[in-house]
Amino acid sequence: MLKSVAVPMIDDFAMFEFGVICEVFGLDRSYAGLTPFDFRVCSANPGEPIGNATGVRMIAPYGLDAMEDADLIAVPAATIRDEYPEDLLDGLRRAHARGAILLSVCSGAFALGAAGLLDGRECTTHWRHADDLQRRFPQAQVNPDVLFIDDGTIITSAGTSAGIDACLHLVRRELGSAVANTIARNMVVPPQRDGGQRQYIERPVSDCEDDTFSELLDHLTDTLDESHTVSGLAARAHMSTRSFSRRFVAETGVPPMQWLTTQRVLHARLLLETTDLPVDEVARRSGFGSATLLRHHFDAEVGVPPTRYRAAFAQR
Repeated sequence: MLKSVAVPMIDDFAMFEFGVICEVFGLDRSYAGLTPFDFRVCSANPGEPIGNATGVRMIAPYGLDAMEDADLIAVPAATIRDEYPEDLLDGLRRAHARGAILLSVCSGAFALGAAGLLDGRECTTHWRHADDLQRRFPQAQVNPDVLFIDDGTIITSAGTSAGIDACLHLVRRELGSAVANTIARNMVVPPQRDGGQRQYIERPVSDCEDDTFSELLDHLTDTLDESHTVSGLAARAHMSTRSFSRRFVAETGVPPMQWLTTQRVLHARLLLETTDLPVDEVARRSGFGSATLLRHHFDAEVGVPPTRYRAAFAQR
């Protein structure tokens, strides 16, 4: 169970990426029915100012020993450097050895690499730094084209808003869809983007600039239980199938049926958590039609069958 979060800070930290971690894990949302995380911002010299390029100074109240029993170590972005503090790297290694979850946002992956934790592991960072990450840590399997990568106890994410996606994904994985959705709703951000979506696309992933696609996505979200085809959606958008498919990827980062399947799995997760509907009915309401098809897609995306997911996350 994810209860405690430590955030190790070093000089030249990035404000936004640090803020993302604070926003997801650091705020008390007991007003929304959520249990607050034990949140610890730490540094090698607690009580002493840590600076960044904007001139902001921050004081971390905890020392790096706050990492020793935290369930999650969240490493924000910072200016990439040739050497990282050895006490930070040792703390990351010990956390990994005892089974803690490590999450990096943007260039925070370089600290994980310096600790030797990315060797033989698929990982990502901001596309602009991907070549450098691969060059510095040749044993890592760097994928520059995705928003985040969940490799079990280590999650790495790309830049800026991809950090939000990775953090919410982890909350969803560990605490369930209802908790992740509540945090996302209070942050006023989409509750889920697939980690496999491309980092760089022609338009924003969730906030379409094209009104046609905004209306279409709203329509799909409201009619997940209905049958949809690419040709039918293209006709609704008054486009040829080929043009529609190309434009859909440009707007969302993924093909139409992949987007639809992800949304259906998300809806199924929520129904499994918050209702006692039979799995057959969950499948019908989610648009999969049969429990067999639901199990196939659910297991592929979530990693466990629907019944096991319900046993772990159902609200009682």
